[in-house]
Amino acid sequence: MTVAPPKVLTIAGSDSGGGAGLQADLRALFACGVHGMTAVTAVTVQNSLGVTGFTEIPPDVVAAQIVAVASDIGVDAAKTGMLASAAIIEAVAAACDEVHIGRTIPFVVDPVAASMHGQQLLADDALDALRTELFPRATLVTPNLDEVRLITGIEVADRRDQYRAAEALHAMGPAWALVKGGHLWSDPECVDLLYDGDRFHEFPGPRYDVKHTHGSGDTLASAICSRLARGEDVPTAVAYGKSFIVRSVAAAYPLGAGVGPVSPLWRLPAE
Repeated sequence: MTVAPPKVLTIAGSDSGGGAGLQADLRALFACGVHGMTAVTAVTVQNSLGVTGFTEIPPDVVAAQIVAVASDIGVDAAKTGMLASAAIIEAVAAACDEVHIGRTIPFVVDPVAASMHGQQLLADDALDALRTELFPRATLVTPNLDEVRLITGIEVADRRDQYRAAEALHAMGPAWALVKGGHLWSDPECVDLLYDGDRFHEFPGPRYDVKHTHGSGDTLASAICSRLARGEDVPTAVAYGKSFIVRSVAAAYPLGAGVGPVSPLWRLPAE
């Protein structure tokens, strides 16, 4: 009998344009050879030009999806994306505790708190809930620099600030903090910085002059999750995720009149 692959749960909002959110998660998880499952937190109305509306899923329904999947199929690793509100974040935290996500099961928190243009997406009470409810439960947090600013108050302008931000994030309770450097436009490289409270690890990568980067954070976090689900340690999983997202950015394609998605389709054989 065929053995099931590792199983990863994404707790995130949908993207009707298919470029980011749980659609990007599932696309990346498939390309990484794991089985993806979903707990939908919100339904967005969006395309390549942006988001024009969204509807939140009731918090108890979000929690019930997590418990239903974990209690039957099982979860080898989990990640979050758009969580929309403080009530949903609190419900997710309680459900994760019930099924041991963030305890014995690796838990990646991608704090989707800012748009691709840097605008705040979460209300202040939801940002507080991220800090107090999810960060202490997280195996790894993966904010971009706009999210770092909203969560820690640190404006990252150079590598030194990136180190300070990693320390501030780790102090909020996660086992590991990854400060992504994609938005540090003054740096000729894209250096992601990983910190566990003791050691720093730099993961450099090329900076591509591309417009189409929609879903890059989702894709990176999902790739990392796919390796944590296989039992790899955090630095090894992050190294894999970094290599995966570099190639996915290089393979990005246009879609619609706006910003297209990064593409994990490079993993698939050419026709």
